Amino acid sequence: MTDLQITLFGAGGVFIVAVFSYNKWQEYKAKKSVERAFSNDHDDVLMREGEAPAAAPGAPAEPVLRQEPRFDSTPVPQAKTEPSFGAAPSHPAVFADEVGQGDTAYGMDAVPTPSQETSAASELATSLVDPLIDCLLPLSLEAPVRGEKILPVLQTLRLVGNKPVHFIGLHVNGDWEPITHGGVYTKMQGGVQLASRTTALNELEYSELVTRLRVVADEIGAEPEVPDMMEVMAEARNLHRFVAGHDAQLGVNLHTNGAPWAISTLLVALEKQGFDVRPDGRFVMPDGEGGHLFSLSTNVTLAEETTPRLTLLLDVPCVAPARDGFGAMVACARSLVGRLDATIVDDYNQALSDAALAEIAGQVQEFYQEMEAADIPAGSTRALRLFS
Repeated sequence: MTDLQITLFGAGGVFIVAVFSYNKWQEYKAKKSVERAFSNDHDDVLMREGEAPAAAPGAPAEPVLRQEPRFDSTPVPQAKTEPSFGAAPSHPAVFADEVGQGDTAYGMDAVPTPSQETSAASELATSLVDPLIDCLLPLSLEAPVRGEKILPVLQTLRLVGNKPVHFIGLHVNGDWEPITHGGVYTKMQGGVQLASRTTALNELEYSELVTRLRVVADEIGAEPEVPDMMEVMAEARNLHRFVAGHDAQLGVNLHTNGAPWAISTLLVALEKQGFDVRPDGRFVMPDGEGGHLFSLSTNVTLAEETTPRLTLLLDVPCVAPARDGFGAMVACARSLVGRLDATIVDDYNQALSDAALAEIAGQVQEFYQEMEAADIPAGSTRALRLFS
């Protein structure tokens, strides 16, 4: 027998062993699946309540893109309409109609009723897995599961690249909610954010997501429904195009009319003006609810002792119109003009007149209207997720 024949016989034997092992592994998986389906570690009372109705399909609104507001005094061109990122989503099981999308009115009751608490949980579920900005990943469960049993597994899949991944569950009471200890769920829905301020979900990240999702699904006894990659990539690119087109930050500069300001003197003036100093060294103007309206930069490193210029910066899509972030920032700048003997200037050190500031304020209002029309209002949970 020649060496070639011996080699061929050996390769054939390895192939047969591999096929046999693969078949045994498939049998083992099938056996475990049946055991999970007929296991008796579930509460019979919960099992008798049955599953909640299936989710109803929904469709997000179509946005319109435009150019950012500018500091110059020339008129802004008319809004340019681009393809909508929200048309015909590929998500196989959108649950928007089941999960409440509006605000909950608690009235004058001191303690929310159970129905109000359920509505709040449903709204939170919608903000975590949002059909407009997330790729939905339905998971069919073999049997009702308890939150405390699956939460440790879900914690292993929280990020893909820099895109957050969230999971919610259909409670036995028929409402979608964030998965919590003590809850029992008959269905699950995952969601990965399609875009961020920096990038869109890409093919490599999506492939990693699918691989890790299948591992998670096997551990909790679920079957994932994975959308087509090409459709998801198209949605991700369109959404990122919208985000990039509305990533507007407006700055108002203050330039000293005399000698540069001493940083130690500035600290006192800024504290009196109401600024907070964050651990990272940023100065921010609080909004009264734990966030901030705008920030301030000294335009120098921490090692410098003086600066001739300050910059107030508004992150436009992250501040709700009702807070009038631009108006508050301009009012703060005018107050600092008196405190510090300064002039409000643009990026080219040219004085900004009241008329120019008023024109920019009008452009900001147009910007807000466009974000509202896109169903991503400035300062909303959706906007904060996309522009974080």
